[in-house]
Amino acid sequence: MALHDIVSPLPGTFYRRPSPDAEHYAEVGATVGLGAVVGLVEVMKQFTEIETAAAGRVVAVLVDDGEPVDAGQVLMRIEA
Repeated sequence: MALHDIVSPLPGTFYRRPSPDAEHYAEVGATVGLGAVVGLVEVMKQFTEIETAAAGRVVAVLVDDGEPVDAGQVLMRIEA
């Protein structure tokens, strides 16, 4: 099994859910498909969907909901 890092494409604020009252896109242990949305990065009220580049199981979530992130920062790890 290989580990795949999901990284932020730009600096901003990372959100693990589509709205404050919604469930997280993915939790540790969840199975995700290729291209699945697992978070959002907001910059100046514009949201960019964070998608998986591999199908597999989420093994780590490294950034909390609402936390600032840098471009290239690892957000999650997936075991494929």
